[in-house]
Amino acid sequence: MKRLKLFFALSRTPHGLLDMATPAFGALLWLGAFPPPHIIFLGLITTFAGYTSVYALNDVIDFKSDREKVKKGRLNGSGNDLDAVLVRHPMAQGLLSFREGLLWSIAWGLLAMIGAYLLNPVCLIIFLVSCLLETIYCLMWRVSPFRTIISGGVKTTGAIAAVFAVDPDPSPLFVTTLFLCLFLWEVGGQNVPNDWTDIEEDRRFGAKTVPVQFGIEWSARIMLVSLTAAVIMSGTLFYFSQTRFEFWFVLAVLSIGSIFLLFPCMQLLKNKAPKAAMTLFNKASYYPMALLTIVLIKIMI
Repeated sequence: MKRLKLFFALSRTPHGLLDMATPAFGALLWLGAFPPPHIIFLGLITTFAGYTSVYALNDVIDFKSDREKVKKGRLNGSGNDLDAVLVRHPMAQGLLSFREGLLWSIAWGLLAMIGAYLLNPVCLIIFLVSCLLETIYCLMWRVSPFRTIISGGVKTTGAIAAVFAVDPDPSPLFVTTLFLCLFLWEVGGQNVPNDWTDIEEDRRFGAKTVPVQFGIEWSARIMLVSLTAAVIMSGTLFYFSQTRFEFWFVLAVLSIGSIFLLFPCMQLLKNKAPKAAMTLFNKASYYPMALLTIVLIKIMI
């Protein structure tokens, strides 16, 4: 069990389980109902396999740079970090070998590919694109702060694939709005605040992240604009669903956006402390789950 725990730590499974709400949210919001049981079962397995593989792939690609941090005693991490609930970067710490991590990522990736193809060949293409984008994102750590744009693209792929899994011909307007909403959430609520918490470490190692390259003030503006736009677009997204959502559902969506995204962002703007950035990151991680809850309430009443 200890060994298995290390592999799940490599895949950041606690965070991955939360991320699984994102595809479920996208699919159920568009469909407005539960898909057939076999689609639900296959979708859950494929989604878990996909997130498990891609999160592990991140550590596989970053192995050398993470190993460098460990050797210099600069491996940042906190008990408040959702990504460090188990063990942070077990391969870099020598708890797992590179070969073990690579095989783990490949095995789950193959399972995800099979499931994606069975759901819809388009889903397989989207998964392969997400793996490619994740690789590019990791390789850009010391290259450009615009890697955050790649990160935004990666986080949208699960939800987009889920929509095509339940409907081979969804509305382009819905898919586009879903993409933009999740893209902005990832940039403002996940990627930039997470890099904010690592800013001192990233400076020492020559990383080119948004906080390092543009500074705290510009990073704060980017987050506020991104999250405000994400909240507005999330409300709009519900109007593009095939199911009619009453106005109070939209109000609930806007309220959830304020609680999980805007209020923590404003707190970060006030004190600009790494701890506040981590609070924003953690709360924003629960945002898709909160949106999924609203959709489930509508479907079941």
